[in-house]
Amino acid sequence: MRFLTARRRHPAAKALILVFALLVMGGLYSALAPTGKSSADTGTSQQVEEGKKLFAVSCASCHGLNGEGQVSGSIQGPPLVGVGAAATEFQVSTGRMPMAHPGQQAPQRQSEFTEDEVLALAAYVATLGPGPAIPEPAAYDPAGLSDEDLARGGELFRTNCSACHNFEGAGGALPNGKYAPSLIGVSGLHLYEAMITGPQQMPVFSDGVLTPDDKRAIIGYLDRLHEQPNQGGFAFGGLGPVAEGLWAWVAGIGVLVLFAIWIAAKGVKAR
Repeated sequence: MRFLTARRRHPAAKALILVFALLVMGGLYSALAPTGKSSADTGTSQQVEEGKKLFAVSCASCHGLNGEGQVSGSIQGPPLVGVGAAATEFQVSTGRMPMAHPGQQAPQRQSEFTEDEVLALAAYVATLGPGPAIPEPAAYDPAGLSDEDLARGGELFRTNCSACHNFEGAGGALPNGKYAPSLIGVSGLHLYEAMITGPQQMPVFSDGVLTPDDKRAIIGYLDRLHEQPNQGGFAFGGLGPVAEGLWAWVAGIGVLVLFAIWIAAKGVKAR
């Protein structure tokens, strides 16, 4: 104790104390740190490496070896830096990518990849730059939504989505040969991914525009809407009151016009 007391004012004392404290903290961290972290990192690295190999074979010819994109002749591949795992999962699992040939819009097809391969590609693209991640099931599962939530989802859908997808989500035409695809039978995962990534002509609905609860309510509304049985009659393309009003106008005004012509013709004959 006298030895330490005599040297506590030594110029190197503070530095030695700091080094000793760092050694103690390092030892405690090594002893108490979770042991499973290393294996998790290894698995992720293997998935990314597998995705990189798949990308080089199936995607790099259009999007570039590092996802930088390229435009040369008939090849037009946009850059993928920052699109995120959600956009990759949506495009690849729905068969829109890789495209068979360049066109105005990638149609939905049977996917060429297994689920594990899709996730590997998404994991690799996510390393190219920060972007939306694949949502957890709780974000798009409509189970537990109340009738009020579904009603709010319907109002949000009619306000933000029906202009392109029509009132029942059956899809519709857009300018320049593009179209809004049908939403009937689309999974909640892909509906959510479409809202946060904005594929094709669709705008991105960030959490500032539609909150996660709003997105979930819209998915729940569409599920409830498409579960309803067809009660018969003319659906008029699912266009809602627009189509119904058009047919009412054509039928109603048409009958009145024909009746007016008949009256005029009877009057001419009477003279």
